[in-house]
Order: sequence, then C-alpha cells, then structure tokens
Amino acid sequence: MPSWKLIRCLTVLVVLGIASLSPSSHAGVVDAPGANLRVDLYTYGPGAVYWERFGHDALVITDTASGEAYAFNYGLFDFEQKDFYLNFARGIMIYRAAAWPAVDDIKEYSGEGRSITDQHLNLTPTQRATLRDFLVWNVQPEHARYRYRYFADNCTTRIRDALDKVLGGTLETQLTGPAKHDETYRSETDRLMSGQPWLMYLLDLGLGPYADQPLTRWTGAFIPARLMDELRSVHGTDGTPFVQSETVLSPQRLPSPPAQAPDMRAPLLIAGLILGIAFIAAAWLRDQYEIERWWFAVAGTLYASLAGIAGALMLVLWFGTAHRAAWANENLWLFNPLAWLAIPALLRVRRPGAAASRAGIVVAALMTLLSVFALFSKLSAAFPQHNLPWILFALPAWLGLLCGLWLMRKSFHPQMNANERE
Repeated sequence: MPSWKLIRCLTVLVVLGIASLSPSSHAGVVDAPGANLRVDLYTYGPGAVYWERFGHDALVITDTASGEAYAFNYGLFDFEQKDFYLNFARGIMIYRAAAWPAVDDIKEYSGEGRSITDQHLNLTPTQRATLRDFLVWNVQPEHARYRYRYFADNCTTRIRDALDKVLGGTLETQLTGPAKHDETYRSETDRLMSGQPWLMYLLDLGLGPYADQPLTRWTGAFIPARLMDELRSVHGTDGTPFVQSETVLSPQRLPSPPAQAPDMRAPLLIAGLILGIAFIAAAWLRDQYEIERWWFAVAGTLYASLAGIAGALMLVLWFGTAHRAAWANENLWLFNPLAWLAIPALLRVRRPGAAASRAGIVVAALMTLLSVFALFSKLSAAFPQHNLPWILFALPAWLGLLCGLWLMRKSFHPQMNANERE
C-alpha cells in the first residue's frame, strides 16, 4: 500500500475514532441511526499488477442524511512494514483493515480501468447499525491487524464473514453445495493469473494438494467476483432478495480473466517432449558435431540444476513456512535435490571422447522411475494433487536425459573410429 494511502488511512482512523468517542460531535456514518444507513458491497475488477489479479471489494456504509460514505476495506498491506518480505516468505503475513471516503475508491479504481459494481444490500436498520459498529471497531488501530491467508482469510472472506454474522449465519447456510463449475483453489488461481503465464505456471508448480480440494459455494466466495455472484441468489432473514439492486459504476477497461482455467497439459507435454527428444538427438550426434555434445552437457546441467532448486524450494515451503497450500507438494516426485547428483556426469560429457558415468545414469534412471510412479499415483485417491500437467512435462524430459546418458555410456576415440572405418 503506497505511503500516501497509509497516511490517508491513519487520518480517517483518527476521525472515526474521535467520532466514536464523542457521538454528538459528529453527524455521519459513525453515529447515524440504523434507519439512516445504507449498506453497499463494491466489487472491483482485476487490476494490472499481479497482486490485483484476484480483484478486490469493500463494504460501503452511507449516512443517507448527511451523504457521508466510507469504504471499509480488508487485505491491505505495506511493503515498508518491518520485516515484510521475511514474513511474507515465512507465510506470516500481517495485513490490516482500513476505511476512507468511498469517493476515493471510485476515483482510484475507475482511473485504473477496473470495474466497480455496486450491490445495494437489503438489511434491516438493526442489522445495518450492527454491521456499521463492527466495521468501525475493526478499523481501529488496536483491532485492524490480522493474519492474512490467501484462500481462507483475505479481503473477501472477511466481508463474507461479517455479512454472515449480521445475518445470523444464514449466509453460510444458503451457500451450501459444490461450486457451480467444480472449481478448486488451484483452478481459480490459474484462471485469475492466466494473464501472466510465467507466474501462473510458477504458482501452479508450487501449490500442493490443499489447493485441489473441491470448493463449495461458501469457500469459493474467497474471490470478490464469486461472492458478488453468490449474493445474487441469497435471501435475507425476511425472505426478500439480499441484493436489493445492482449498478455498474464503472466498466472494466482492463482485460478480464477467462471463465475457465487454461489447460496446461498440452503445453507442458509438448515442452517435455521437445526437451527429451533434444537430449536424445544431441547425444546421438555428439560424435559428429562438437556443439551437440556441449549443448547436451549445458542444457542437461541447467535442467538438473533447476529441478533441484525447485525441489529444494518446495521442501522449504513445506517444512520451513506457514504456506499451508504448498505443503506435501507431489511435484517433489518430479523435481527434487536428487537431480543435483546428475550434474557431475553431465559436466563430464562435455569433454571430447568422455563417457557418461554410471552414477549419472543411475540418478537419471531414478528420476525417471519417480516420474513414472507419479504418473501411476494419479490412479490412487491417496495422491489427490492435480499435477498431471507437470508429470507430462517431467517424464519425457527425464526419460530423454536418461537415454542421452545411456548413449554416451561408452567413451569415444576419434582416431580409433577413423581406423575402423578404413
């Protein structure tokens, strides 16, 4: 969160704090009777920056008598916060709630080309006052900070839970059953991050089986647009529609995410086949073209290095952080630090006439067998992670590297082979 916005938040908090302590001194949102309050849910479309790809939302409380309107936001962070990056890496993210004039939100998000959809919520005066009191309490400095979790406790789940509380739990009761399109945390992450493919693939690689649990209508409402959609079918405690009216305040001018997550199987399979075939071809032609031998050594070393690094990072995420969605990642069958043991053999074959070591062949064979095991593990419910795309990449790549090392298992002596040809 930019420093100017942080200063604005603090200023608003001071105003709200003073008003809540001295009701008679301030006529507006803080002390207005429930009958004078209006509650709206503003849902903002995805932005251009990666942390904006999921969208955002805010509860807007308006005093219809004075016209004063405040947007109450969750999921705010500050890059300048002490140890922010260290805590982010450890999975201990402290975010905050804040409030500011709703007109600022409209100006900011519409200026960025992001859509703003206003849902006027149908609440009783008592419910509106109760929600207002909770939100004002929640943005006070001593109550504003909370432990952020991507899927379970973010800007939208906080709003969802606040609405459920004032509705007496009927919101969660009505949002039962599976999500409409069999979504998972993984599929929604892939879908929303598809505009930045490199990041989409990286996140998908790092997510473990936690991300593959089927979403319900309730848990699927961790995304602003999903919550907005689900509220359209909800009814209030009096049986009337919960969304009294819906208005688009600003259209989405930035590219919108697709309706479904991209299918990664074909792209990763093609990439794995190309890499595996290239390993075999380079090993086969090594005696005719020196560049082929060097390419095999350099490309194989790079692949083994990256596979080991990816595995090491997955192990760190599992055993060293609170990023639960990355724990027990089954991609460790495909990419793990064992791959580093193949590097000496790969570097060795760059020399003319050098043969691949038995140790290198054994390591490549082991990684290939682990990839085969990962493929067949998808037949068992004990391995629920949806990582078939990565298996389709890793298996042909490791198999190609194994075949290449096997072809290079014997030393090559140019002079001897020339005599034999005579």
